[in-house]
This record gives sequence, C-alpha cells and structure tokens, in this order.
Amino acid sequence: MDSPTRRKKTARFVEIAALAGVSVATVDRVLNERGSVSARARAQVVEAARQLAVPRLLPETRHGLIHIDIVLPDNRTPFFQRLGLALQRGVAMLDKRLVVHRVWTPDQDEAALLRAIGPRRYPRQALIVAAPDTPAVRAALQQARARGEHIAMVVTRVGEVAGAGYVGIDNHAAGRSAGYLLGRLCRKVGRVLLLSSRRDYLGHIERSSGCREVLQQQFPQLLCDVEVSETHDDADKCYRAVSHAFQRGEVIAGIYNTGAGSPGIEAALRRYALDKVCWVTHELSDDHRQYLQQGLLDVVIDQDPDTQAIRALQHVLAALEMAPAQTAAGHGGEFRLYFAENMGPQPYLG
Repeated sequence: MDSPTRRKKTARFVEIAALAGVSVATVDRVLNERGSVSARARAQVVEAARQLAVPRLLPETRHGLIHIDIVLPDNRTPFFQRLGLALQRGVAMLDKRLVVHRVWTPDQDEAALLRAIGPRRYPRQALIVAAPDTPAVRAALQQARARGEHIAMVVTRVGEVAGAGYVGIDNHAAGRSAGYLLGRLCRKVGRVLLLSSRRDYLGHIERSSGCREVLQQQFPQLLCDVEVSETHDDADKCYRAVSHAFQRGEVIAGIYNTGAGSPGIEAALRRYALDKVCWVTHELSDDHRQYLQQGLLDVVIDQDPDTQAIRALQHVLAALEMAPAQTAAGHGGEFRLYFAENMGPQPYLG
C-alpha cells in the first residue's frame, strides 16, 4: 500500500494533468525533469502547476538562448549616457541564457529606428526602447507585439501599443510640477519660455502641456506660448531661443526646458538677463548641479535613469516568466526634485 505522502503526490499530479490536458506520466517527467517532453506540453504543465499553487520549485519552461534588444537614440546628453550605463550594469547581472543586443540609432533617423524595431535575423523575445511617438514607430511596435515580443518603453511612451509596458516617470505630472514651481518662484509678471527637445516625443509634449495647464489655471500673470521652441537638446539652439526672446524686449519671468542644452540657456541668461529669471529643467547633470550652486537654476526634476533601467529589465524578465511579476510597470513612475540645498556631491556620470 502506498504511503500517505505518495498518495498525496499522485493526487496532485492528477489535478495538474487534468488542468494541463496531459497524462500523469507527462506531469511526472516535466516536474521531475526526466525524459523528453515537447516545449508546448512542458509549458502547459508548469502553468497548470503554477495556477494550482503547487508548493515546489517549478522547472524552467524555456530552453536555449533568449534574445533581448535595447534600442536607444545615439543621444550624447548626460541623461542618455547614464541610462545606457545603468542598463549595461543591469545586463551584466542577467542569466547567461539571455543574449542582449544593444542598438544605438541616429537621434533623428526614423528609418534606422524602424529597422532596429523590425524583425531581426535572430528570434527576439523582448525589446527595451526609447522612441518618438510617430505613426511609423507606433505601427512597428504594434507589429513587434504581434510577433509575440515583449516591450518595455523607457523615458517616453508610444501610444496605442497594446500590451507594451512603460516604466518611465509621469511626464505630465512632471510638467505640472514645473508649472507650479514657476508660479511660486517667479518674482515678476511676464512670460515663461517653454523649450522642448523634440515635438515628436510624447514625454516632452506631456511635460510642456502640463506646465502650460497649471500656469493658465493658477498663475494667469505668467504667460506662455502655445507652441514650444524645439531645440533637439542643442545648446546653440537653446541660446538662440532665449536670446531672441530678450532681444524682442519681452519681460522674461521664467524658463522651463523639458530637455537638455542648458549651457546655451546659461550663456543667454548671463548676457541678457538684468535680474533674476526663474529656471526649471530636467536631470541632475553636472552642469545643472553647478548652475544650482550658483543660484542661476532654481529646480531640477530628475527622472532617475538608474531606476528606469532596473524596472525595464524587471518588466521584460517578468514577461518572459524569468522573474516575479512587477506591479510597478505602467504609466506613472515617481520623479525627484532637487534644489541647491538637497543635491548630493557625487558626479552624474561617476
């Protein structure tokens, strides 16, 4: 007569077999990892055991190499450099079965980006990407999802890609925070300049619109244009945008830059501003730390690229069933506010 332990094990195997639609013998081979079983049957057994909360360590359902692409713009701003370094550190700790391909595409070359998102010569299972929200990019990501690839978007969202995860900050809330801070800190009535890296990045659109909303709702003494000045993170373009505003004789009360290129803003303020102009921008880079210390820059909104990198990797690993499911993935990550009084001494790219 079988022992109670043996009877309990057999009964559990019967339940798993019934739920998975396979034989008890197949369940035994899968869970005890002996004998040959098809990949589909193996996955069915493991999923059934997981649903039944079987109290044992379940075997892996995947065999062979798993390919993940990380596609980022070849943008040399400190933020993207730090994001790339954070992803590199995270990749170094991954399971050796994971093959990670890092792809850098020219910043404004949509054709190169579409090639990187499109089908590869290897079977890609997951994609981590920062991309503009254009119809062509949207369609390419939708096709990647249709191929069964898991997607984690960093920095900025691309709309209408069902099943894709976003692990960046809530950019609209960041923009509203910028508007609130400008309203509270600006010392005079006048215009707020809105500078944006790119108009096709949804994150920058959300930041600008959020800032504009709060200024219109709560601080009508501060006016801003409906259109933002597109700078592509270029310091010279930032300098020209700020300089032209001063040269037109406008009273500039504040500046909100949603991207990079701050050395150009700093140079224009030193040349043209006769009194204090409130300035809010993004990322605690080394130049921003210096401007905070000098009192030229008032607030930095930092989106913490290190955490974004970790969450992106966690998201795709969870989707590949190689890590616990993450509840944090989705629209609305937290961001940090830095002032001259609370920034640390460590270099941004240390």
